[in-house]
Amino acid sequence: MIRIVVADDQMVVRAGLSVVLGALDDLEVVGEAVDGAEAVRLARDLRPDVVCMDIRMPGTDGISATRQITADPAIDAGVLVLTTFDVDADVFAALEAGAAGFLLKGTDEETLVSAVRSVAAGEGTLDQRLTRRVLREFGERRTGAPGRVGPPKTDDGTPLTARELDVLQLLAHGSSNAEIAETLFIEPTTVKYHLAGLLQKTRSRDRLQAVLWGIRAGIVEVV
Repeated sequence: MIRIVVADDQMVVRAGLSVVLGALDDLEVVGEAVDGAEAVRLARDLRPDVVCMDIRMPGTDGISATRQITADPAIDAGVLVLTTFDVDADVFAALEAGAAGFLLKGTDEETLVSAVRSVAAGEGTLDQRLTRRVLREFGERRTGAPGRVGPPKTDDGTPLTARELDVLQLLAHGSSNAEIAETLFIEPTTVKYHLAGLLQKTRSRDRLQAVLWGIRAGIVEVV
């Protein structure tokens, strides 16, 4: 069962999300928050798997709340940001804060449910209308530099293996585990093994954050 907290200052939106998500057998809405501060408190108290977070809320906004949640080692929830506004600054801020996913409000129910499941599984997700543009522009803002000599290393000096680098490159192109396995001619279980090593070495909560780490480091590029 995937446990969910919904955070939005609009009662109608909270109620709508709760009805849609709570209607499925594998999803359960365990709490609703009216602002970011309450979202953080519920994330600590209720231990959800996913927090569906609005960005623009009074008091503590969704970006600040996301940063607090992802920085707290006692909280193991992925944050799925839902917003009405297609604003690059909001997307970048949410991703930098550690959000595992970003969707525009008004997306269809199937996409929403799929995104929640993806975030709960540690895969991360971006609205398909934003993915390529956002990652490309995120890459243009990166602080790392391409063209490194020798095996790419994480911040603590741990080198990525060749296979981990292959997996990271394919993740940046939106490939699923099955697609990665087919491209690299390896078993899906082997993909999971390399992915687990990649997440651990880059200290990433999910696939999306690993891709962002790779972009910052100048290891991967989005074309």
